[in-house]
Parts: sequence; structure tokens; C-alpha cells
Amino acid sequence: MTTTQNPTRQYPFTAVVGMDEMRLGLLLNAISPAIGGVLVRGEKGTAKSTMVRGLAELMPVVDVVDGCRFSCAPAAPDPGCPDGPHGASAAGQRPTRMVELPVGASEDRLVGALDIERALSEGVKAFEPGLLADAHRGVLYVDEVNLLHDHLVDLLLDAAAMGASYVEREGVSVRHAARFLLVGTMNPEEGELRPQLLDRFGLTVEVAASRDPEQRVEVVRRRLAYDDDPAGFAARWADEERQLRERIALARELLPSVRLGDAALRQIAATCAAFEVDGMRADIVMARTATALAAWAGRTEVRPEDVRQAALLALPHRRRRNPFDAPGLDEDKLDQVLEESGGTDGDDDPEPEPEGPDGGPDGPGGGPDGGPGGLPPQDGGGREQSGDAPRPDVPRQQEPERPTPSESPERAPEGEPAASGPGREQAAVGATEPFRTRRLDVPGLGEGADGRRSRARTAHGRTTGARRPRGTLGKLHLAATVQAAAPHQWARGRRGPGLVVRRDDLREAVREGREGNLVLFVVDASGSMAARKRMGAVKGAVLSLLVDAYQRRDKIGMITFRGSGAELALPPTSSVEAGAARLAQLPTGGRTPLAEGLLRAHEVLRVERMRDPSRRPLLVVVTDGRATGASEGAARWGSPRTESGGGAARGGGRATGGPVGRAHRAAQLLAAEGTASVVVDCEAGPVRLGLAGELARELGGTAVTLDELRADSVSALVRTVQGKPGHGGGSAGRDRDHDHANREKVA
Repeated sequence: MTTTQNPTRQYPFTAVVGMDEMRLGLLLNAISPAIGGVLVRGEKGTAKSTMVRGLAELMPVVDVVDGCRFSCAPAAPDPGCPDGPHGASAAGQRPTRMVELPVGASEDRLVGALDIERALSEGVKAFEPGLLADAHRGVLYVDEVNLLHDHLVDLLLDAAAMGASYVEREGVSVRHAARFLLVGTMNPEEGELRPQLLDRFGLTVEVAASRDPEQRVEVVRRRLAYDDDPAGFAARWADEERQLRERIALARELLPSVRLGDAALRQIAATCAAFEVDGMRADIVMARTATALAAWAGRTEVRPEDVRQAALLALPHRRRRNPFDAPGLDEDKLDQVLEESGGTDGDDDPEPEPEGPDGGPDGPGGGPDGGPGGLPPQDGGGREQSGDAPRPDVPRQQEPERPTPSESPERAPEGEPAASGPGREQAAVGATEPFRTRRLDVPGLGEGADGRRSRARTAHGRTTGARRPRGTLGKLHLAATVQAAAPHQWARGRRGPGLVVRRDDLREAVREGREGNLVLFVVDASGSMAARKRMGAVKGAVLSLLVDAYQRRDKIGMITFRGSGAELALPPTSSVEAGAARLAQLPTGGRTPLAEGLLRAHEVLRVERMRDPSRRPLLVVVTDGRATGASEGAARWGSPRTESGGGAARGGGRATGGPVGRAHRAAQLLAAEGTASVVVDCEAGPVRLGLAGELARELGGTAVTLDELRADSVSALVRTVQGKPGHGGGSAGRDRDHDHANREKVA
């Protein structure tokens, strides 16, 4: 078997400017794949993909059994290889592969496809390998891993942890080896991974583009030179690439000889305990990383500085935190723990001077030429030092602030806001502590992305029926397949035991599980909310709902209304952290343009239906139901004008004109399209007007108080969303088998 080289010249790994932490994380995994891969978090356009592809070019060639689709090693072939047994098969070599997993890949494309028809009729395991087989003994790269379906991430990380992939369908099983270097990249603004999945990545690094003009100039200069002449540019960096390739090979050879002493193990255990990481995986990953760091530095003994660097790479994504805390590690605390456990002398940046493989001083952050990671010093850069690295702008929870006398809202008549114009704005108020909320469902049966909120037809879940395959066969429904094939056995010539199954007989299982929804918050930030000092509790409730949306894998959006109009504070996104940040900065004051808020929600949902028709919305309106304001905003959104004055706000919602009338007509517009909605009633005090309940009835939804929103509230009763006749549009139009107007519990 001949080695086939990639005709496209990749951008050299050593030519990438800066990105020292990412470079080190990738190199450590190349030295010791048992570390478990690396997750790269950072903004777009920071050379993440370029570095991963460049790393594959540095990996040594792979000896393989000629003709084996699963890349078995000739010296130690997999005894369970589906293409085996190999015996004395011919051997060859090929370059290390870099396999990319697309976000939209199917399960069959990832793990491989088994021909169920041949397996049932002929007893033959006809297996088409997937991407996991292609990546065996190579690099598997998952861009935007946080957007990958959860069940695919589970399969991927299970294979990475076990070193094998299993495909099992109706008693037919295929297993093959799948050991690879796993690299995932993600933009935190588009949503986070679940903590359980974060823990399965060995290391994590944060990357960001440099803000230094000189470094940015060098990045552009090198990229333009590469685009003009890829072969010539690669030739200029050939010596650096060769040196780095040789150093990786030397570190691999040295790795088995590295000694991890008891003192280093105690430091690792003390560090993991101090940062309250769950389980023991962090300890094991830190030990392997520290060992690889010593081998990379050309040493045979792990030192305290190796343990410190290993903690900075292995712990930030594992420390116990709530969903809205920014990732990271307190380095002062880390140094204190290491010192108390007998590790460091208090120096934040120890500078050992061991003899490296090239005969020069060489630590985990420096190479034989003085550059980071064993590379020549570069006059450009990208990643700032970890102490200066930018962190996501997600503020921690604060206690509600007491307004000063100059900020205190003026006392207003019942039903009127405390501030009557946008100029009477108040500073943002902190949220109270979040709590566990009751689950709010969208009625009907959807077909959206897998999640944990509303009922839906999904690829995973309980089996509810069978149907003919639509395209590629999914999960086989064995009983239905046998039932379809049984009447035709005589005509097909079957006279004895067994069953002749043809493609027309195959039936796939119809499954029901849960989907993620688009939860659109419409938050009242007017003076009537702040007048009674309720905004802290309201923000706490919205924050609790955001936590719930994070756990149920929803997309979220946020509209706020106050003063003279409504604002889309957060366009629909998977980043719940962004919603928490916008909520914390939300000011209050002014009138209550409720109609404008609802009409803006209608427009946002209309656009989102075109972008993602399968994702059903849930509208959560957080308000006390009062409505005041001018009609300009409503006229802009197409709501009919009226001549009635603001006195309708005190009419209990029964007036047909004025702000309340416009708000009710906007609510009816949403209800006519079948939008599932919940109104969180924020009204407080001994005298209540019940305006939020009136709004909920116009929306065709239900109203819950702040107390009833709590999952552990004894006053929270099971409520029913009663749809209105004729709601055939919107999400109801996508529910072809169930009437969206049926009753559905909101518990």
C-alpha cells in the first residue's frame, strides 16, 4: 500500500501567530492521546481550524494492514476487526488522517450503517464504516461541537473514552476500534455544552484574537503570503515543521519513562479537591497531562510547574459552577493550594532549566529556540497570556440594590406608572436568587430538535408505532417488519424455517421523546414594575426560567418594553449566558407599551418560523398586565388606532380602545396563530386588578403568579391551556396529527 499525500498544501502549524495555549494543548494530546482531546473555546476567525489541520500534518505516518477499512496496525491488529482476521496480511503506510464531523451529520454517518435487510435475510453483517472508523489512529475534528445533537455527542465521547465504536440493531452487533485525537471547537456565544459533556474533554483552552496592531499585521502578512504561493510559503517553514515533528516523536518515546511521584500526585489530588470538581476524571487527566508536559520538556520526572500548567488546562471547564458563571480558574488560589500541598515556592511563573531534547533549556512553555511550545520566537501573536485573557461578559448574581432617595420611584396613583417618560429611567436592579421552576410545555406533538421540554417525534425515545421508511431506514421495528413479511412467505418460495424479508417489508419505529423549543421572553421593564420594588423578584423569576431553558436545551430570545416602545434585547440564540447578561443590565422606568411588546414578539416569531419551521415557540410574558403609552408604536406595527384614553388601563381589560384594547388585539393576533403562551403575573399587594389574567385569556394561554412558578410551591396547581377554535396557523399548522387547540397541562 503506497502513501497518498494530500495535494493541498496546508497552512503550516508553526506559522500560526500566537495561540500558545491552544498550540500546547494540541501538542500534548499528540504526545499522549490518552489525555482525551481538547476543547477550544473562542470567537470566530481565530485560526482554530487551521491549527488542527496543521497538527495532522505533523503527526507521524501510520502503519496499516493493506485493504483494512479500519486502519488496523500490522504489528497488533484488532482481533475483533470486521475486516479480519488479518493474519500475515501485507502492510503499508499512510499519512495521519484529519476527519471532520459536520454539525448536520446523521448517526449512521458517524458510527456507520448496518444493512438490516441482508442481516435478517442472509445473516450477513454488511457494514459500511462511518467517520469514527475513518478517524481511527488519526484526528477527529468537530467544529461547533456545541451545536451538535446531544445523542451524537454522547456517541462520540463514549467512543473516545472506550477506544471502540459499537453499532447494535435488533441483536446484530458490530464493533471496531476507534482511537483518535478528539478536537472540538465552539463559540460560547452560541450556547454551552452540558457539564457532563464538558467533562469528557481532557483539556480546554480559551482563544481570542490579539488586540495588538503589530501582531494583527503579522497575521495578515503571513496569510496573504500563503494565499499567493502556498507551496513556497510552506517551503519557508519546512525546517520549523521538521524540528517540531522530530520533537513530538522524541516526546512520545520519552513518555513511558516519565515518573509521576507521590508528591505530584498529592498536589493533583489537593488541587482537584480544592476546586470541587466532580468525580475522578479530572485527577486522571491532570496526571496524564503533567506527564506529557514533562516529556515535552525532555524530562523524566514531573515537577510542580507541570502540575500547575496541567491544572490550568484540565480544570477550568470542570469546576463546579452555576450555568451563568464564566469559565476559568483562580490562579492565586491555585498557587496557594500547590504551595500548601508542598508544591511551589510561591513563584507564579517558575523557570526550570532542564536539558531538553535539543540540548537547550526547555520548560513546558518554552522551546529550544526560546519560542512558546518549542517553536521559534514569533514577531506576531494572537493569544494574550492567560492572566489577561478576555472572559465572557457574564456578571455574577447580585443582591437587589436599595434605591437611594434620589432614585426612589415616585408614588403614583393606582394603575399608573411611577415614571411617565423615558427620562425617568432607573438603574438596573440585581436579581434575587434563582429557583427551580415548573416545566412549561408547548401543547401538541412537534418534530423539532431533540431537547427536554415538549412532546415531539424524535429519533430517540419510547416507541409509539411503526411506519414505512422515509429515505434511509432508521430504528427497525422488528415486530412490524415480521408482520409485514409473514403473509408473503409462500409466494417467495419459503417452505421451511426462516423468513424471507424484502425491502418493502421493512418498518421503522416511530418514537416519541422531547424537543427543545424557542422560549421568547417578553419582559415588562416599565415604571409600574419598579414602583413597588418588584424588579429584583421579577429578574430572579426570569433568571430561573433561563436556567430551566438551559437545562432543557431551548433557544431563547428576550424582548423588553418600556417608555415608548419595545426592544429586542436578545435575538433568538442558544446562548443562555447572553440572556442572563442582558437581564442583569436591564434598566426600568417609563410607561408600559404592552401592545408594542406583543407586536414585536409577533414579528420575531414570524421571522424565526421562516428560519427554523420545526422549532415551536413558547411565549413567556412577564408583566403585571397594566398598559399605558402612546399609539405611535402600535401604529408602526400595524395595530389599529383608537381614540380612547389611558383610562382604559383601569377598566380591568374590558375596554375595547386605548392601550389595553391595543394590547388585547395584539394578544389575539398571537393567539390566532396558535402561539403557546404563559403570562407570569407580577402583580402584588392586597388589591389586585387581575389584568395579567385578562391578558392570558386573550392570548389563549394561562397565567401563573411568581409563587406558582416555583416547582416546590404548595399553591402551584395543575393548569390547563385551553386553545381557541380555529387556531390553525403558526405552530398548529405544523402539527399534522394532533389538534393544537386540545387541552395540555402546564405543570
